Amino acid sequence: MAQPIFYKSPPSSTLAEIAALTKAHLVDPERGAQQIRGLASLDEAGPMHLAFFDNLKYADQLAATRAGACLVSPRFEAQVPKGVAVLRAAKPFHAFVQIAREWHADSLRPQSWFGTEGIAPSAIIDPTAQLEDGVIVDPLAVIGPRVEIGSGTIIGAGAVIGADVKIGRDCNVGAKTTIQFALIGNNVLIHPGCNIGQDGYGFIFFSSEGHIKVPQTGRVLIQNNVEVGSGSTIDRGSLRDTMIGEGTKIDNQVQIGHNVTIGRHCLLAAQIGLAGSLTIGDNVALGAKVGINNHLTIGDGAQITAMSAVKDDVPPNGRWGGHFAKPTKQWFREIIAVERLVRDNAAEAKGESKGEGQE
Repeated sequence: MAQPIFYKSPPSSTLAEIAALTKAHLVDPERGAQQIRGLASLDEAGPMHLAFFDNLKYADQLAATRAGACLVSPRFEAQVPKGVAVLRAAKPFHAFVQIAREWHADSLRPQSWFGTEGIAPSAIIDPTAQLEDGVIVDPLAVIGPRVEIGSGTIIGAGAVIGADVKIGRDCNVGAKTTIQFALIGNNVLIHPGCNIGQDGYGFIFFSSEGHIKVPQTGRVLIQNNVEVGSGSTIDRGSLRDTMIGEGTKIDNQVQIGHNVTIGRHCLLAAQIGLAGSLTIGDNVALGAKVGINNHLTIGDGAQITAMSAVKDDVPPNGRWGGHFAKPTKQWFREIIAVERLVRDNAAEAKGESKGEGQE
């Protein structure tokens, strides 16, 4: 971030102003007038940059940093090099993010890639579509019959919005995204290359007539303040709707099958695969590459570690992991037991080998 050429340059601020905004304590008040003009990591920062430190893994970078100032917790304050102004904060990273959000607000939500205001001439909009004032439609987007789009929403280049879709206010639909059979709330961010509302994977398998397709007549419902990462796919339901709850954040390349219900304020990391008819509660966190079988229930507050395969219901507030997933304490005990067994067998085999050599 030392040279944020794609974003507006932040205003020059004094350390006193930064301390006031973050509620951090400037250890040397005499440096209150010192100017800071940007943010940077410890290893890239120069005298006009603000950095932060809260992880011992980067202690060497802290020792060598040339930053003008550093947000740091009381625990590590003494490790900051002389010459670097110290801003003492209980949560340095939180304070750093607070400054970043203030200075780089233009990076928090996508804007028109082309600086479009209103409707681009090359966009195709059905005459029955209803767009409120303030909607931006980038070049080559296609908006179908009876679509409704709220004010402040941006439709990216090459996006396709199918018939009867409703999109709320202050949303962003990324470039080359397709949306059909969906109702979308307010302040929803959909990053480029997503596909929402296509057929779910529903078949009667291995019948005498081959694989018989089951009609997928449900919808996708996405509530307010949801974010969907690029390249993700959300299938519409077969009978019941596929639903994404308020405030849920979905990473890139996530597959959500038909009839899945995801609760509020969940976190889904990259490359997750959710089979059909799952029910996921509120405040659930799923690590990267988690796969969950169909017709299961993941309870409120559950956490599942990355690369786990889940074939059983997970209770509320459960901490599960592994292949197949189980409570993490049990999983760790089994791993340790297997490792011990391997070591013991190896030692025994080595002892037998030595004995044979002595004979």
